[in-house]
Amino acid sequence: MGKAMRITLALALGALLAAGITFCCTDRATAPGSAPSSAVTGSAPSSAVTGSVPGSAVPGSAASSTATTGPAVTIPLPVPRTTGPLSLEEAIQARRSVREYSTEPLTIPELAQLLWAAQGITSPSGGRAAPSAGGTYPLELYVVAASVTGLETGVYRYQAAGHALVTLALGDQRAALAEASLGQEWVANAPVDVVVAAIYERTTQKYGERGVRYVHLEAGHAAQNLCLQATALGLGAVTVGAFSDDQVARLLSLASNETPLYVIPVGHRR
Repeated sequence: MGKAMRITLALALGALLAAGITFCCTDRATAPGSAPSSAVTGSAPSSAVTGSVPGSAVPGSAASSTATTGPAVTIPLPVPRTTGPLSLEEAIQARRSVREYSTEPLTIPELAQLLWAAQGITSPSGGRAAPSAGGTYPLELYVVAASVTGLETGVYRYQAAGHALVTLALGDQRAALAEASLGQEWVANAPVDVVVAAIYERTTQKYGERGVRYVHLEAGHAAQNLCLQATALGLGAVTVGAFSDDQVARLLSLASNETPLYVIPVGHRR
């Protein structure tokens, strides 16, 4: 590069900097009116484990977890059932938070049924299993799978349209997810963890600040559907809200406008 060109580039760069244009990344976005993503709302800062020894971690966690990424592969899921051996009333009666699981793997039909119950399309018009304010559907479901018969260990995203899984990464990420969940060991021990995330803008662009509340209500609807379906399948589940948003987001490679709201371990009761 000639001296004259170097001088020209230096002058141009100086002009950009003087105009206030910088070349750096920004922090993850947070929902309007919500808590910063680095903290768990209504709990201790996510850098500390409430009620436990600071810095404690699940053995074999993040440092030893590895994942490989490749081309996204879409995996069609079995058609969900709309009848079962347990009535709705019986499922409500029997539902409990279950934190201990056997080593029995889940099946792909069981996983498909859980995801459909939470966010599956249930009408020709596109309506879903859980109600959504204005049909804005801000939720996204992710699956951290380690023990599902016929499914490779890895991280997947549920595609409601088409009722399918999209492969995001391969490798067991449960220990890293448990560490991000403040060391809760049931996250590491469950054969499957379902993560509910939200893109707030889908709802707030229609309802403004009030839309934040609607998103949180919808997450609760979807999580309860999943827990009741788990009960009807003879499985156990527990909803986890204590985790580092940023760690979970990095682990799942969430978009900057996507925020995790729930981690839900699911497995056969021990």
